Formats: sequence, structure tokens, C-alpha cells
Amino acid sequence: MARVLDKLLLFVCSLIILAASVAAIAAGAGVIPEDEALDAVRALYDGWGVRIAVITVSAVLLLISLRFLYLSLRRGGGAAASIDQRTDYGDIRISLETVENLALKAASRQRGVQDLRARIRVTDAGIDISIRAVVDGDSPIPSLSEEMQRAVRDYVEEITGIPVANVAVFVANIARSQTFRNRVE
Repeated sequence: MARVLDKLLLFVCSLIILAASVAAIAAGAGVIPEDEALDAVRALYDGWGVRIAVITVSAVLLLISLRFLYLSLRRGGGAAASIDQRTDYGDIRISLETVENLALKAASRQRGVQDLRARIRVTDAGIDISIRAVVDGDSPIPSLSEEMQRAVRDYVEEITGIPVANVAVFVANIARSQTFRNRVE
């Protein structure tokens, strides 16, 4: 929700700055005659309606600017996503990045697997691991995928102690083997 609000605020701020920039460029370039520009400035001091509108827009722009200043200065941006466990000796926090690296390590040990990527999701049943792989095409894909699923599940559960609910393997492609042709002259 906060991200959507920040995007909306950024959009409003951008529109206000865009309008002010266009007006300043038009006034500086002489597109807006000097008499009309002076009349607009005088209108600020003559009527309360224009003053209230200018004060309101300026206050909104100030609040938006303060929000973005706060976002840019705060540290970290929140804690890294992690899995928390409580033991008899205290708390254990394992980052999702750690679990992802463990899954990639286990999957890369399989013969015939080349390019790997992993995504980790935490569910009520445990961890869902999605692996995207490029294989060499020399090994049967079903058996290679099953072995990779088993190896990843066993390794992650053994190292982290967290149950793995699902390991999904997506074979994205088969790696092209480089063939070199002898050139006959």
C-alpha cells in the first residue's frame, strides 16, 4: 500500500513541477507577455481565492517533498526477507537469499545442468523453491528434473532445518553445443 501511495505522490509532484517548469520557460521565453505575467502575480495579492489555491498546492508539494526526502535518507529500506525460527537457545534468522544460494548449490551439482536461477517463497507448509534451468540435452529431462528436485529438497532441509514443501523445476532451454567445423582450403 505504501508503495502505491508513494507512486501516486511522485506522479502528483511530477505534474506540479512540470506545470511550474512550463510556465517558467514560457515566461522566460516571452511566450507569456510581461503584462499577463505581472497580472497573474498581482492576482496572488488581490484575491483570497487565488492565495488559498497557491498555499494549498505549495503545502501539498512541501509535504510530498518531505516524504521523498525522508525515504531517501532512511537507512536500509526495511529488513531483508528471512525465515525466523525459535530454538531452545534463541532465535535463528535465515535470509531468503541464503536459501536461494543453497538451492542453486544443490542444483548445480547435477550433471547436465548449466544456467540456473532460483526463486524462494515462504508458505504455511514450508518453502516453495522454483528453479529455472538450461540443460545440456544429453540426459533425459524427466529423470534429471526429479533428481534435481530431490537433491535440492534434501540439501536445503538438511542445512536449514526448514521443511521444503515444493521444488518446481522449469527447463527453459537446451544449451547449444559449440561445434567447430574444420575449414578446408
